[in-house]
Amino acid sequence: MDIFQSIFLGILQGFGEFLPISSTAHLILAPYFFGWPDPGLSFDVALHLGTLVAVILFFWRDLADILKSGSNSILKTNYKPKTNNYEPNIFWLLLTASIPGFIFGFFLDDFAEREFRNPLLIAGMLSFVGLILFLVDKYTSHKKNMKSMTIKDAAIIGISQAVAIIPGVSRSGITISAGLARGFSREQAARFSFLLSVPIIMGAVVLKLPEMFASEISVQIVAGVLAAALSGYLAIKYMLKFIQKVGYAPFFYYRVALAGIIVIYYFSKF
Repeated sequence: MDIFQSIFLGILQGFGEFLPISSTAHLILAPYFFGWPDPGLSFDVALHLGTLVAVILFFWRDLADILKSGSNSILKTNYKPKTNNYEPNIFWLLLTASIPGFIFGFFLDDFAEREFRNPLLIAGMLSFVGLILFLVDKYTSHKKNMKSMTIKDAAIIGISQAVAIIPGVSRSGITISAGLARGFSREQAARFSFLLSVPIIMGAVVLKLPEMFASEISVQIVAGVLAAALSGYLAIKYMLKFIQKVGYAPFFYYRVALAGIIVIYYFSKF
């Protein structure tokens, strides 16, 4: 893998992790379309580390408040959050929503790596989840904010996140869809999805960190991490503004178009 490929894949990971278009699908498809070598597990872990850096940098104030509110509920201190954006038990809501993803990732990650990389499966998931996103964005009410979130809301969003182990589903796409279906606003559904990415990405990085350190930390890996961090930060920043004005329909059209390209390319090889 050369430096251009590592930067390109890093950009795909950064945008794909937070835009509802499936980063995993894009990381599989890029080598498939361009005939590049498989970058390997250590590079994949490194890219996830880059997106983790991005979301922590963007939401560091929120995350500090969330952690302090969590410690407040445990230690019974009198800490008052500096922001007024979340339900006081937001720490426990995020933890609840993370559990299904942790369970599925721990037990099924290796299976998914082997069995779910078929291009036609990816095309089908891109289209199907894109349609769900389009429909819940267009036909459901979007009035709730995170201050009114319940354990039931968090559990439903968390269960949806577990399905994202299938490439093409998109972790952000399916969790945002679940949030919209529960009546949350476009911005609030996306914000919760982004915050929810912190524990799930952190868990994945910690689980696979030995594989990363078993390989040499090359210039390509460093370039990929930086590209993923920068593109991920920009994706979060501008998507939160974009969806409030435009909605999620453009992502549906993109997903369907990409699925069509995959199908055409797949059958043209026979």
